[in-house]
Amino acid sequence: MSMASLYVRLFSIFLLIICIFPPQALSVVPEECQTKTDGCTNKEKALPLKVIAIFSILIASVIGVCSPLFTRSIPALNPDRNLFVIVKCFAAGIILATGFMHVLPDSFNMLSSRCLKENPWHKFPFTGFVAMLSAIVTLMVDSMATSIYTKKCNNGVIPEVASPVGGGQQEMVVVNVGQFHGHHHGLKPAPGTVDQQLLRYRVVAMVLELGIVVHSVVIGLSLGASNNTCSIKGLVAALCFHQMFEGMGLGGCILQAEYKTMKKFIMVFFFSVTTPFGIALGIALANTYKENSPTALITVGLLNASSAGLLIYMALVDLLAADFMGSKLQASVKLQIKSYVAVLLGAGGMSVMAKWA
Repeated sequence: MSMASLYVRLFSIFLLIICIFPPQALSVVPEECQTKTDGCTNKEKALPLKVIAIFSILIASVIGVCSPLFTRSIPALNPDRNLFVIVKCFAAGIILATGFMHVLPDSFNMLSSRCLKENPWHKFPFTGFVAMLSAIVTLMVDSMATSIYTKKCNNGVIPEVASPVGGGQQEMVVVNVGQFHGHHHGLKPAPGTVDQQLLRYRVVAMVLELGIVVHSVVIGLSLGASNNTCSIKGLVAALCFHQMFEGMGLGGCILQAEYKTMKKFIMVFFFSVTTPFGIALGIALANTYKENSPTALITVGLLNASSAGLLIYMALVDLLAADFMGSKLQASVKLQIKSYVAVLLGAGGMSVMAKWA
């Protein structure tokens, strides 16, 4: 299955989850949960702000995810250099804080809302349970995908590797003795084998993007369905920074995965358009989608919990632990300290943004 068809199917499943409920279910809000109308609620004034948000967030997302992809032309930011490791740790801190400080609290608030029935939503911690299951499932996908990918590659075919010089990029290359030259840390895989680290980078990039895509559509949907002009203005600015920095983390993973140009474009495209797509979907459903309806709270709350579990697992296990326990950082305590500072700065900055988004 190609990457494009995989993302199309995932989008279809997500839309089915959002749209499977009848409009009446999405718009039925208990009387005590009705949103009070104030001077900030104005549908006509909110629409132009949402349109501005679509284009602003799209541009910020493209800048964020594309910036790491052009670092090969900057020697200091080459993936083999220390500065790249520090920047990557900064981005991992951002992704970790996104899961802990943005997505998980939103899910807790939604699934513990007074608008939901006491039984079962107030009797069991669904957010923590779903996040835990999501992390376990992510581990399963991570492990099994790497295993299957490795077996296929070692049977005679390896995935495409972007050539450092233009032209001649192939989707699959037959493994023969002396024909494959690894780009990672100057090492050459043994004959008949593939660079295990490259496979891990590719699995990490794919799984991380899936988690970010779900999260991005959900936050876009919430913004698009809101008619509160006072909150939208601050939210747009916060989401632009949010998407830009989150994109930097994903872009670094895509860079290390060494995909060919077309697959890089597909991954950049889907990351960049998901939040604007969510906003457009929210605008389209604004008349029927009510964020305080039980159906909307349960659906979005469970999606946020699953996304949080995935993002937290990916940040801690596949990004931070993989780097800090790797040979490069283990060989230098000074580099470790710099990287820890970068993680704290990234996580701290994204935590501050939780005040607005």
